[in-house]
Amino acid sequence: MKLFVDTGNVKEIEALASLGILDGVTTNPSLMARESGDYRQILKQICQIVKGPVSGEVVATDTAGMIREGREIAAIDEHMVVKVPFTKQGVEACRTLASEGTRVNVTLIFSATQAWLAAKVGASYVSPFVGRLDDIGTTGMTLIREIVDIFDNFEYATEVLVASVRHPIHVVEAARMGADVVTCPPAVIEQCFKHPLTDIGLEKFLKDWEKAQGVKA
Repeated sequence: MKLFVDTGNVKEIEALASLGILDGVTTNPSLMARESGDYRQILKQICQIVKGPVSGEVVATDTAGMIREGREIAAIDEHMVVKVPFTKQGVEACRTLASEGTRVNVTLIFSATQAWLAAKVGASYVSPFVGRLDDIGTTGMTLIREIVDIFDNFEYATEVLVASVRHPIHVVEAARMGADVVTCPPAVIEQCFKHPLTDIGLEKFLKDWEKAQGVKA
């Protein structure tokens, strides 16, 4: 399973990329609005850092506007993926952009039928939002299982990109279900590194070593 980070912050991306664990980046208008500077230049810089898929989202809501903005985003760098919302207009824009060879990430997916329709028009990725489903009292990861099963049954090339990830348990469940990608905020990726027993074990190893070497703690 590939790991993407969900941020528009260049420093956060550089730090994770240096570890060798990062496969791509997802952004959205809310994330990009937090960064200072021209969003096109920021996206270009991100592409140069990760050299993997980088999703940049349109803000238009009409089909023609999404197609126009999508072409502009795709022209930023060969690694760019155009992100469109799941609406009828978004599906139509996805079909056009995909037919032109542009990779499209259909976002704001909350049902298996939405994911299926996006796959039918050539989406490269669908982004189901598991955390937001959890927030309204449903089990978001159930949706991931449904989408993976459907895509496997009909051999769709569309990748399942698990989004709105809130904690490492979502990451583990996504991997066990066979999702293609998980995109996480930097804080969740940081949590994946941590376990109290690792810290306790390391501390004990170091103390034992110091004792064996006659070093006073």
